Amino acid sequence: MEPFYFKSYNRVAGVAHNVDELREEMKRLFKDDPACVEYHLKEGHIVAWLEYIGEKGLAEMLKGVTDVKEALVRIDEYKTMNRPQGKKRKVFRYY
Repeated sequence: MEPFYFKSYNRVAGVAHNVDELREEMKRLFKDDPACVEYHLKEGHIVAWLEYIGEKGLAEMLKGVTDVKEALVRIDEYKTMNRPQGKKRKVFRYY
């Protein structure tokens, strides 16, 4: 699958291959080039990419979001909701 390229004018400002990398790049770029992240949110590029990689739930949560801080909060909520549960270990008791 194609990664997401954060582009700022004619340069690539960041690259993400999955949701974790997307979040980290958004955080980093929010400090370095906030207009870049805001542009991709407003234009729906991030939502379209999330749908492309099969993250339809997160894409739905980010539809219409243009504020970077709000997007980061929603990504964290999504990750919390979809955190894999650890395997339950069987307990053996010997008496």
